[in-house]
Amino acid sequence: MILVNTDYITGKELDMLGLVKGSTIQTKNIGKDISQSFKTLVGGELKAYNEMMNEARALATKRMVEEAVNLGADAVVNVRYASSAIMGGAAEVIAYGTAVKFK
Repeated sequence: MILVNTDYITGKELDMLGLVKGSTIQTKNIGKDISQSFKTLVGGELKAYNEMMNEARALATKRMVEEAVNLGADAVVNVRYASSAIMGGAAEVIAYGTAVKFK
């Protein structure tokens, strides 16, 4: 599956199939939450949360691609990501774009 953040794929004519999306809500365990809260006292990268967000983006992308495959798509254009905090230590990530088929 080709994924691009542009509205075209060079050299291809596209038929739009529709919006596809995938999302997930991720959290870390209480031990990681506590250790990361101590990190805010001294500063620096919050690696456990960074890993959590990377995992969430990968899962959201996978779910978006599955939806595109179910529509018979060859690619997804205009891929975008958004995230929001749900509660302390939990975040939602959504991946979305337009499923297309090559003419």
